[in-house]
Amino acid sequence: MAADFPGNTEAAPVGVFDSGVGGLTVLEALRRALPGRDFIYFGDTARVPYGSKPPELVRRFAWEISGFLLRRGAGAIVVACNTASSLALGDLRRLGVPVFDVIGPAVLEAADYHHVGVIGTRATVASRAYQQRLEAAGKRVWALATPLFVPIVEEGLWNDAVAELVARHYLEAAPHDLEALILGCTHYPYLKPLLARLRPQLKLIDSAAPTAARVAAALGPKAGSGSVVHYVSGDPDAYRALAQRLGVRVDQVRKVELGEL
Repeated sequence: MAADFPGNTEAAPVGVFDSGVGGLTVLEALRRALPGRDFIYFGDTARVPYGSKPPELVRRFAWEISGFLLRRGAGAIVVACNTASSLALGDLRRLGVPVFDVIGPAVLEAADYHHVGVIGTRATVASRAYQQRLEAAGKRVWALATPLFVPIVEEGLWNDAVAELVARHYLEAAPHDLEALILGCTHYPYLKPLLARLRPQLKLIDSAAPTAARVAAALGPKAGSGSVVHYVSGDPDAYRALAQRLGVRVDQVRKVELGEL
């Protein structure tokens, strides 16, 4: 299968992947930071969510998708998924191209706060990827698995009453002296307005902008057309419709059968 973009290193597209639409928060930040770059986005919508799956399965998915992106001509990989970043980064570092995660940049954003919270999928919280880095930096850390947020976003319910009900339930457990809350899943920024309304005193941190800044600093604004090709493992029409509701324009979206990965 021919690559969608020329194979020259200077113009090589950046591959970005997530379990679903959450990684679009990172993709949009990347496009703002690198307007001349081409991107390939993979949303694994047939197998979302990742957070409830065994770690070895998430590592396999991440390896398969990264291989697919490299075969399409990607010259770098952005793991726009906290679960995959927390579980598969060691494996992906062996790919021979630059690989960027979303955890490190979010931790750096919390540098000015002492008591920091982390919410994420069960797998991300259980991995302690955030907690270990924050504790090593001298932070007091509170962490909570909030698995219902991913399906709420994937179903387009971020403005629904059910989202507020679930958010209130989760935030009841948060300490009152918490200063900052890391949204440890790339789906969660779509819930930012709701979370800010419920806990206005909290600094809400997501990884999109700091990850994009790190990628831009490392790769530079190389020549390209600014194109994006989207691939999904699930229904392309449903993906396009949800992306548009999230404010993301999708011009090209293609279905990938799992056997192609």
